Amino acid sequence: MSILTETNHAGGFLVWEVLRDYTRETVTIASGAGKLEPGTVLGKITTGGKFTKLTPAATNGSQNAAGILWAGVDASAADAPGVVILRGPALVNRHEIIWPEGASEAQITAATTALGALGVILR
Repeated sequence: MSILTETNHAGGFLVWEVLRDYTRETVTIASGAGKLEPGTVLGKITTGGKFTKLTPAATNGSQNAAGILWAGVDASAADAPGVVILRGPALVNRHEIIWPEGASEAQITAATTALGALGVILR
């Protein structure tokens, strides 16, 4: 007997968005970001404008929440394209968002506020 484990689905975290062609954009996920799951909160690297997973301790821009990854991406060894919810209005299920491991409540609150400023509301 096999055990099946269901993983996160592309966009499974999204409750509502005004218009997908407005809220989503294809961006470059920076090499070295690793294998990212749908719903991963991203930061934008100031130099070059590539995205990577939110890194609260960074000083390169990726410490600021800039979007949420729509579908899984593997950027372990090379830059990769990824679709990101960059702006709203959009409503997201906060229970299905992937935060950085070890992120504090204060860091999550700051990132939630930053996403809210973009129109991406976590409920």
